[in-house]
This record gives sequence, C-alpha cells and structure tokens, in this order.
Amino acid sequence: MTPLLLQTGPLGVNTLIVPLCGNRAFVVDPASCSFCGDENVVVRTLQQLDLTPVAIILTHGHFDHVAGLPVLRKTYPTIPILIHEADADYLGENSRTMQERDLSKMGFSVFTNSVSGLPAASAFLKDEATLGECMKGLWNPDCCEGNDCAALEGWRVLHTPGHTKGSCCLYNKSEKLLLSGDTLFYMSWGRTDLAGGSESQIRKSLKRIREVVAPDTLVYPGHDKYAFALSEML
Repeated sequence: MTPLLLQTGPLGVNTLIVPLCGNRAFVVDPASCSFCGDENVVVRTLQQLDLTPVAIILTHGHFDHVAGLPVLRKTYPTIPILIHEADADYLGENSRTMQERDLSKMGFSVFTNSVSGLPAASAFLKDEATLGECMKGLWNPDCCEGNDCAALEGWRVLHTPGHTKGSCCLYNKSEKLLLSGDTLFYMSWGRTDLAGGSESQIRKSLKRIREVVAPDTLVYPGHDKYAFALSEML
C-alpha cells in the first residue's frame, strides 16, 4: 500500500495516490493546475496505472493543496471530496474569499482565480473516524460487500489543528503510515501565522501524534519530496 508521491502545484505539494483494493485508490491534496502547467499530471498518472479514484481527501484547505480539484472533478464528476468541517469554507461558493485572504497576505494574489469557485465538500473528515466511516453511503464498490471497503477502514482520521483549524492527518496503524499534510514536516511543522493558525494548538497536535502514532511509522509530509520515520522526530 505504498503511496505514490507526485509534487504538484505552485509550492510543490506532495500529492499522494494511495492504493486500495483492486484497481482503486484515493487521492490526497491534488494541487496540479493550469497556472503551473501541470494540470494533467494526477489524472494522467491515474490513467497510466489503470487506477480508479474513489475519493479526494484534503488534509486542509489552503490554496496550494486544493488547486487540482476542478481538473479531477471534470474527469471524475461524481468523485467525493472530503475535508474537515472547520476548513469547509475554503471550498465551494466561499472559496474565493477564503483563499484570497491568505494569498493576499503571502503576496500571491495572482493565484486567486485558480482557487475560486472550487467544488464544495461532499462529506467531512471526523476525528477518530475511519475513511470508510466518513464515506458511508458515498460509494458501494463492487469488490467489497456493503458500503465500506476494508482498505478504507484501515485509515483513521486524526484532527490536528494548528496549521489551520481543520488540519488533519491520516494514520494507518497496520501499514505504519502517516499522511501528515502540513501539520508535520521533517524536523519542523507547518506555519501558524495565516488565518486559523495557532502555535499552541499545533504543539498540542504534535504531542498527540507522538502519543498515538507508533515511532516506526513512515511519515509522508505535505511538502518536501521524501518520507521519514516518526522516530527521527522523537
């Protein structure tokens, strides 16, 4: 179940394609867009690998992690999009206002059109829930019985606010994998100076990760093109 890492978008986001059972997969933080000239990278990779994406999972709502939503939705019109409810306004009809707030502070307002009118969330990530539980009723794969794929049940949501209010990590205990978004980087963590950020909250979130995630877990961060063992951070 090794995730495939693609660096996409204006800030080199680690977009992940995570295999499930059969030829299915879910996509994490798609950032490829026409502004950067890489809008077809994720879709082309899925097609080359003959993978069918069953969901788009967003670790948080910042512009550099969501810019690829329109292209994926155009190719896969019914694909569900999941994000924590606290970051939901980064998507949908409010997306331009929310995204422009951060882009203006960063001096990158030229990117605003690329994250305006984004599709809204289909469902929400919930702390301690599995992806299967979060996606209940959204899909019914023919390779599994019922509504929940066993592979999705292996992924647990950890709500880790601090970088944004709705930042989340995805933890697979049996596979020893953590998809940390911008909560945790190698020897560092996500910035907390944008709207919704909190240094005290992110420190609490990092403490929680140390407490609940096994030290030999391999961490895939939201930026930087490599994974690392959590034990290197302890």
